Amino acid sequence: MAHAIEVKDLHVSYYGKQVLKNVSFTMETGRLIGIVGPNGAGKSTLMKAVLGLIPRDKGTVSIGGKSIAEIRKHIAYVPQRATIDWDFPITVLDTVLLGTYPSLGLFKRPKKKHREWAYQCLEKVGMETFAKRQIGELSGGQQQRVFLARALAQQADIFFLDEPFVGIDVTSEALIISILKELRDNGKTALVVHHDLTKVKDYFNDLIIVNGEIVGAGDVNQVMVPDMMKKAFKTQFALWDSMEVASS
Repeated sequence: MAHAIEVKDLHVSYYGKQVLKNVSFTMETGRLIGIVGPNGAGKSTLMKAVLGLIPRDKGTVSIGGKSIAEIRKHIAYVPQRATIDWDFPITVLDTVLLGTYPSLGLFKRPKKKHREWAYQCLEKVGMETFAKRQIGELSGGQQQRVFLARALAQQADIFFLDEPFVGIDVTSEALIISILKELRDNGKTALVVHHDLTKVKDYFNDLIIVNGEIVGAGDVNQVMVPDMMKKAFKTQFALWDSMEVASS
């Protein structure tokens, strides 16, 4: 693919109120891409609009020159944990097994080889001993690992993760970012809605800064600069100043 994602003139509204306007950017494949911005800036909305999960007022999205509909089987999406029904009666292994369904074909059921693959994905995230547990019995970090395993089970080329590090333990966060970097090194692409600005340069190759529109998009070292960050967060951005002092 020449480019992983091309977004052109994207506009999104909720109940008549504009949330995103004039959003355009292009990102290359084989990169870890962060999406940051203040609360209510439209980060999750941007991700959902790109994926076609919510309506767009206008604008186009293509991945590798193809529409989302054409390559949906090659895309894995991990939503925010707060949007998931953790009381649903499903085991950890069966949750991961759902990741194999897009490749099965209509009305086909997973076979032994699919269950074995799902178990391997659980091993990848260190959750194989919890395979028979109900998903709601897990901690936040464990739940996030399981949903990453489900995404891995899809064998996708592009991964979208919405706030995967919120409310999880340090060990789980380290494991997840390690797996995402490994995916990148294998030519995969991952977009991650993120909130902790102190880790952005350690985690991502590229960065999209959004606050109702695109403030900046590109190489993280070129985009995460004081002018753009202050513009996005509309403040003197004391956190940025403290980060600069700490790194000097």
